[in-house]
Amino acid sequence: MGQNDAIIRNPILTGFNPDPSIVRVGEDYYVATSTFEWYPGVQIHHSRDLVHWRLLTRPLERASQLNMLGDPDSCGVWAPCLTHADGLFHLVYTDVKRYGRTTVGGASGASLRDFHNYLVTSPRIDGEWSDPVHLNSSGFDPSLFHNDDGRKYVVNMLWDHRPGKNRFAGIVSQEYSPAERRLLGERRLIFEGTPIGFTEAPHLYKRDGYYYLLTAEGGTGWGHAVTMARSRALTGPYELHPDTYILTARHRPDAGLQRAGHADLVETPDGRTFIVYLCGRPIPNRGRCTLGRETAIQPMTWGTDGWLRSADGDGLPALSVAAPGLPAHPFPAAPVREDFDGPDLPIDFQWLRSPWPEELFSLTARQGHLRLYGRETPGSLFRQALVARRQQAHCFSASTVMDCEPAHFQQMAGLICYYGGTKFHYLYVSHDDALGRCLRVMSALPDSPAADAFTVPIAIPPGPIELRVEVDFERLHFAYRVAGVEWTWLPQMFDASILSDEATSPGLPNFTGAFVGMACHDMAGTALPADFDWFEYRERQYRTDPA
Repeated sequence: MGQNDAIIRNPILTGFNPDPSIVRVGEDYYVATSTFEWYPGVQIHHSRDLVHWRLLTRPLERASQLNMLGDPDSCGVWAPCLTHADGLFHLVYTDVKRYGRTTVGGASGASLRDFHNYLVTSPRIDGEWSDPVHLNSSGFDPSLFHNDDGRKYVVNMLWDHRPGKNRFAGIVSQEYSPAERRLLGERRLIFEGTPIGFTEAPHLYKRDGYYYLLTAEGGTGWGHAVTMARSRALTGPYELHPDTYILTARHRPDAGLQRAGHADLVETPDGRTFIVYLCGRPIPNRGRCTLGRETAIQPMTWGTDGWLRSADGDGLPALSVAAPGLPAHPFPAAPVREDFDGPDLPIDFQWLRSPWPEELFSLTARQGHLRLYGRETPGSLFRQALVARRQQAHCFSASTVMDCEPAHFQQMAGLICYYGGTKFHYLYVSHDDALGRCLRVMSALPDSPAADAFTVPIAIPPGPIELRVEVDFERLHFAYRVAGVEWTWLPQMFDASILSDEATSPGLPNFTGAFVGMACHDMAGTALPADFDWFEYRERQYRTDPA
C-alpha cells in the first residue's frame, strides 16, 4: 500500500485492547491499553504510519511493579496513561483490588472499592521500567499532564462511596513532584461531569492558551461517549463543548462500531490531530461483543471556534478512515503456529495475576514444549496454570497437541476458551473411574439457571491428543483426534456469546475479553504436568461446516 492511498481500518488493535492512551515520540507512535488481570501488565503497540501496528512490549513484568494475586475478575490493571517528557516515558496505571457494588448516582448503600494508582518510568519504551511510585488511591483512570511551565499534574476520577452521592464524583487534579516522587498540596475537583454520569478517563492538553479536558462518560457500554471541556486555568472552571460529546454511538445502534469512548489525542508532525478510543463490535445475531473492548483511531479537526470535532463532522466512530499519508511501515505477520522452541513465552500469550510464572509453566522443562503445572482451578483468583492469547476475530480456528496422563478425576488439562472464572468453555482430558482416560467439556455459564454444565465423558487412549476449537460468531464447536486419524467432532454446539461483557450476572464487573489457550489444574495439589507441543491460531471467514 502506497504513501498516499492508505486507509486505516478500525479497530486498529483487535480483540481485548481497551482504554487506549497514545503518544508520539519523533516518528514513532505508541498506544498503551489495559490488561486487567492478565500478566504481564499493560500492552504497548507501536506504529510509524497509524495504519500498521505491532505488539511491542508489556512493561509491568515483575512483582515489585505488579502483583495481582487475589484481584477479582475484570480488576487489576485499568486505564494506563502513556506520556513522554524530560527524556523519559511515563506510565501511570491503576491496580484495582476490589470492585464493590455497581451503583449509579443517588443509589443507597456503601459501594467500597480499592484502587491504587502508580507511576513507572523508562528511558526506552521497550526497556526495563522503574519500580512504581504510589500516587493515590482516591479513584481510578489516572493521567499525567506535563504543563508547558515544567510542572506536572495527576488527574483522575474521584470515587465517592457515600450513600446518596454520585459514585463517579468528577475529576480531581493534584501537582506531582518528580524530585520528591510524590503528590504535592491538596487535590482539587476541577470537573463534575455531565448529566449522563460515569465521568472517568481524564486527559489534559494545552492549546492556544486553553486547557482542554477530555473525559469518557455514560459507562463503558452502549451509552459510552467522549466529552470535552476547556478552561483558561488548569483548575477550572471548565466550559463544556457546544456539542458536549465529540465522539459517540450512544444514539446510533446501526453504527458498526459501538461503545465508543475512553479516548486520547495525538498530533502528527505536520499538526493533524487523531483520536484513539475504545470501541466494541457486536456480533450480528446476539449483539454481544465477544472480542471485548478494542481500540480504534480517526482524524479530528480543530474549528475556528477552538473546539475539536470529527473530521467528517458527524461525531460517529468510523470503520475506515483516510490515513495521514505517512510513509507506509508494515510489520511482519504474526505466525499462525507457535512451536514453543525458545526459552520465552511468545508475546501474544499471557497468564493470570501471578508475578511468578515459574510456578505455573516452563518452556525449558521439556525441550520444544510449553509445560503447564497443574495448579488451581479456572475460577481461582490466585495461581492458575492458564496460558492464553486474545481472540481477535469473530471467526477463527485454534488447535494444540497435548501430552498429559491424569491419574484421577481431580486432574484436568486441555484447550480453553476463557473470559473469566464464571465464563468459559473448557475441552479437557481427565480420568474417569469407569472409562479411564477421558475427554469432556465443562462450561461455566453466567446467564443460565445452571452455573456450569458438562458433556458426557468420552473414553480416549493414552498418548498425545490434538484438541481443536472452531468459533463462528456465537457458535463454538470442539473436536479432537488421536494418532493423526480424522477429527472427531463433539455433537454439541456451544454458545460463544457468553465470552462477552454483556453476558453476566447483575453487579459483576465485566471488562476484559475472550481468550483462547491452554490450561492445566490439579485440585489434589500434586502439580500434574501437561505438555503442549504447539499452538495454532488462525483467523478466517465464516463457514457452515465445522469439519
